[in-house]
Amino acid sequence: MKYTASRLSEGNKVFPAEIYTEENGVTIKIPGLFSSDTTTIAYESISAVEIDTPLIGFSTIRFYHSGNKVEAHGFTKDDVEEIKTYIESGRNRARG
Repeated sequence: MKYTASRLSEGNKVFPAEIYTEENGVTIKIPGLFSSDTTTIAYESISAVEIDTPLIGFSTIRFYHSGNKVEAHGFTKDDVEEIKTYIESGRNRARG
């Protein structure tokens, strides 16, 4: 499933961030004017998922894997909660 950050959020006005939940992992795409950063993480590699959902404004989701952190901002609260739930179920499937 594809989730796209709101263009109204900071840093996403021209090129919004995207998160793809797939069968074996998650892909985070942070586009930029001259370059973009795309990271694909297998579910079994994800050690933690953090979400920040302010009362007003857009939510941020952070993925921790192999000592690295990937962060995406500008999603709705429902989107980040759905992504986190999907990742947790994917981690459980990967563990067997």
